[in-house]
Amino acid sequence: MGNADRNESDVIFILLGFSDYPDLQIPLFLVFLVIYIITVVGNLGMIVIIRINPKLHTPMYFFLSHLSFLDFCYSTIITPKLLQILVVEDRSLSLAPCVTQYSFAAICVVTEAFLLAVMAYDRFVAICNPLRYTVVMSQKRCVLLLTGVYTWGIMSSSILIYSLLILSFSGSNIINNFLCEYSALLSVSISDKHVTETIFFILANFNTFFTLIIVLTSYLFIFVTILKMNSATGRYKAFSTCASHLTGVTIFFGTILFLYCVPSSKSSWLLVRVSTVFYTVVIPMLNPLIYSLRNKVVKETIRKLMELPVGWFIG
Repeated sequence: MGNADRNESDVIFILLGFSDYPDLQIPLFLVFLVIYIITVVGNLGMIVIIRINPKLHTPMYFFLSHLSFLDFCYSTIITPKLLQILVVEDRSLSLAPCVTQYSFAAICVVTEAFLLAVMAYDRFVAICNPLRYTVVMSQKRCVLLLTGVYTWGIMSSSILIYSLLILSFSGSNIINNFLCEYSALLSVSISDKHVTETIFFILANFNTFFTLIIVLTSYLFIFVTILKMNSATGRYKAFSTCASHLTGVTIFFGTILFLYCVPSSKSSWLLVRVSTVFYTVVIPMLNPLIYSLRNKVVKETIRKLMELPVGWFIG
């Protein structure tokens, strides 16, 4: 830490969460608990369905299974603590758990952003160059792309974490949110923040806009290719193959860009918290629903699993 002579155990972060709305604590707890259960069942269920159905052993669903894994991890890092601070009086965290929560959350978010970009590239190859799809998106290339996504997610997040660890903190610190996130930790630091702010500005903008450029470029070529198709059936089929991903990407990056635009002021604190809830709690629940509701193979697999006798699962 930047202030070596201060005992780290003396540094406390108090997560306010939604404590300024006492009458809503229990209703919010119940809502977020239901969302978390749906998120866990939906994402783990999606992973199982993809693994057991050979028809889903394709590059798109290979990446989708890892998207579900990331959403499960992200939700599990954030939501249990949110549920806890809604029902207990003590909302404090020491430095180590606070930084740990941010660390794992950052890895999940950065990795997911790049994974969505890779999935956009996969859709681009499938629609714009279908004859070479199996060659371009070979198993080896898919594994290499996925390895690169996870590697950069960990490296990028490690740099952000280091930029936080060089800061100093003192005593009790109020965080007007329900999680330990970068800007909140930065705002309560007693150190010079110039280096840390510069690192965050460079990395956050690179991660956001680099992945966004890949997504937008891929879909620009996809739309041009679809418009050039002669048959309406062909256009509908091509669009339907990427509609789910386009929906997921729009929600994910739309929320990020919205948070970029929200001013950091007292009047916008509630808006920031609500947006953060959507970004950290709701989106991980929505992804398995978005990718399964439009997919006949996934729905058929779910139907077959539900028709299996209970003894099949326990025996």
